[in-house]
Amino acid sequence: MNLWGQMVVFTLDGRRYALRLSAVQRIVYAVDVTALPSAPEIVLGVINIEGSIVPVINIRKRFSLPDKEIGLNDHLIIATTAKRPVALLTDSVSGVVDVSPDAVVSSSSILPRVDYMQGIAKLPDGMVIIHDLDTFLSLEEDRALDKAMSQV
Repeated sequence: MNLWGQMVVFTLDGRRYALRLSAVQRIVYAVDVTALPSAPEIVLGVINIEGSIVPVINIRKRFSLPDKEIGLNDHLIIATTAKRPVALLTDSVSGVVDVSPDAVVSSSSILPRVDYMQGIAKLPDGMVIIHDLDTFLSLEEDRALDKAMSQV
């Protein structure tokens, strides 16, 4: 079966999003996040994953969703971009789904200037927005994060 790819589906405020499974290292329950001075606004702080300092991205900021306190049932998706590992704070992770090419609509045909979206997938139980982690941070945010991480 020719698949567009396996996706990890997660939720924020009842909306469903997805990342390519190949970018995901693991999923863990949320832990305390240590502040990272001078990090871009989209970065909540950092966590320690087996001796590695990993920035925690507040993806709610990117989607203009209201902030909320980190809850005991929230999840962190530990993923890898082309540049660094990151942790994405989510409300929940619902699992892995197979997405076929004919189920995906390219983001450029819907929202041409939204670089961090790869597309929208039509699944049997609804739609999910597929994100591209490598373009999730703007160039300015990426540079500011590099600078902040170099001070850790």
